[in-house]
Amino acid sequence: MDAGRRLGSALPPVGRDALVLALPRGGAPVAREVATALGAELGLFLVRKLGVPGREELAMGALASGGVRILNDEVISYAGITEAELERVTEAEQRELERRERLYQVGRKPLRMSGRTVILVDDGLATGATMRAALRAVRSRGAGRVIVAVPVAPSEAVAQLKVEADDVICLETPEPFVAVGRWYQRFGQLSHADVVEALTLD
Repeated sequence: MDAGRRLGSALPPVGRDALVLALPRGGAPVAREVATALGAELGLFLVRKLGVPGREELAMGALASGGVRILNDEVISYAGITEAELERVTEAEQRELERRERLYQVGRKPLRMSGRTVILVDDGLATGATMRAALRAVRSRGAGRVIVAVPVAPSEAVAQLKVEADDVICLETPEPFVAVGRWYQRFGQLSHADVVEALTLD
């Protein structure tokens, strides 16, 4: 994938012990190219968006492996989300997160993050909520340096992530942004098998 190769070339030197983590599903093929370019270990880190009921594409927060939840108070207030609605969505997405953890982690050894440079990779950002959840989760697991790497994102999301990440590498920040898929020539939905294949380095 061209986006992943370009992203790998844009990253600074990260050392031999770096760990590249894909945010599935779209981040898997991008992360594979990044890991290949860096000669780094490749793994998966699961995150689930908390979508506003009835407008699921709008993120009011996100969950990450390890029990991390972040909330977008502005969206929650704007959409008039009640505490009960928030908890219902959180519980449903937590179940799905756990289901996918069982699905994707079969036969895979636990990843060591303590003290390592961790590069979080996705195919792009919209609000950045899921990436912020992933960032905080890997920090909680002892990651030494955390770099966010994406091909495309709105400038506001990049600015917000720069507050928390050690570095943010983003190839394009188009305005108006609209959606991640608009900036790809091919942007199909990936299956579970596609993700598993992408995570298998030759």
